[in-house]
Amino acid sequence: MNTDLPLQGKSAVYFTLGCKLNFSETASIAKQLAEVGVREALDDEKADICVVNTCSVTEVADHKCRQAIHKLVRRNPGAFVVVTGCYAQLKPVEVASIEGVDLVLNQSLKGDVRRVVLEHFAATAVSAAEVGDQGERKTEPFVPSCSCGDRTRYFLKVQDGCNYFCTYCTIPFARGRSRNATIASLVEQARQVAREGGKEIVLTGVNIGDFGRTTGETFLDLIRALDEVEGIERYRISSIEPNLLTDEVVKFCARSRAFMPHYHIPLQSGSDEVLRLMHRRYDSPFFYNKVSRVRELMPDAFIGVDVIVGTRGETAELFDEAERFIESLPVAQLHVFSYSERPGTAALRIPHAVKPEEKHERSQRLLAISRRKLDDFYRSFAGQTRPVLLEHSRTKGLYNGFTDNYIKVEYRGGGSDNVILPLTLKTWNSDHTALIAE
Repeated sequence: MNTDLPLQGKSAVYFTLGCKLNFSETASIAKQLAEVGVREALDDEKADICVVNTCSVTEVADHKCRQAIHKLVRRNPGAFVVVTGCYAQLKPVEVASIEGVDLVLNQSLKGDVRRVVLEHFAATAVSAAEVGDQGERKTEPFVPSCSCGDRTRYFLKVQDGCNYFCTYCTIPFARGRSRNATIASLVEQARQVAREGGKEIVLTGVNIGDFGRTTGETFLDLIRALDEVEGIERYRISSIEPNLLTDEVVKFCARSRAFMPHYHIPLQSGSDEVLRLMHRRYDSPFFYNKVSRVRELMPDAFIGVDVIVGTRGETAELFDEAERFIESLPVAQLHVFSYSERPGTAALRIPHAVKPEEKHERSQRLLAISRRKLDDFYRSFAGQTRPVLLEHSRTKGLYNGFTDNYIKVEYRGGGSDNVILPLTLKTWNSDHTALIAE
């Protein structure tokens, strides 16, 4: 046994809910604990440590977090249970009251999981007082995160927090104000990924187009610097606000060496009145022109769009207007969310609450549009040969992967994980989840 590792032999289980940023941060926590001897628990093993990284984007998310915590506590009696993330930030007293939870860490202390675990097992008193003040949030320090987990792609956290305060959203309260790492530190992390053999990096954050607010740099400066890192063959931008996706950024990505033709752009509603009620910073003509500009400069680009249905103030007439606009957009896929009332948000002051059954019906209408758009997009590339980064699958001899423009493929043939191969796209697979490639 390595006596230099104070937690050698201890086991941990990690559970993550929510966004890609959360998954990236959990993987970083696991890596930090591994450095002091903690290994991941086996499937049938009772863990010594449980780390839960929570989400609070909807009431459903809160419920899933509570369920996950209860389940982990039952399966791992006596484990040291640490809960962090957005749900822990917004409702720390509620989380701390769950039986079996030992410690609730707010967002600013998420990077301290290794320290508090070490202190716990060294019998140092650690109390829930570390949750801190949940009132007005000041700018917290940026906690870096770059991790791969069990996937081929790496996730590089470049920014955290948000200053936008959209009326339906709790993220500024859960994650704090916008802040970011320096370009120099992010370039060094990308170089480390290259040294580890990584080929693709996804840039993550809460509002990554706002990058540079705490360092005086810009998002354009960042992507220019990352594009020059040798060994990284692909970058993807996880999500970027339409008003921050500047023409300069689109032009650079269109001619860059490594930034892929793939964008995820939040729309949230196709109704200008609803966008006004949401306090979004654009209208539908602006959004349409932005998407059209991306399509003009990058004709093969995959464009995914977030939409929320059933927000307060969204009458049937306004939803019909939004649906017509969304149908007209030259995009590949919709990510549809049903609005959920969040305590403390300005949206609660907006009249006209939408009934749950109406939210469901509206969601289904937009999901039908999404299925048609995705089918049309995939079919338009059948017969083309495109570069695919292969990933392992659970089926022997079968590889999954994504093309440069984010078409999911299924491939049976020679190859290995983390290799980019030119493959010819064929038809949909049997369960209509990917294109078969040869």
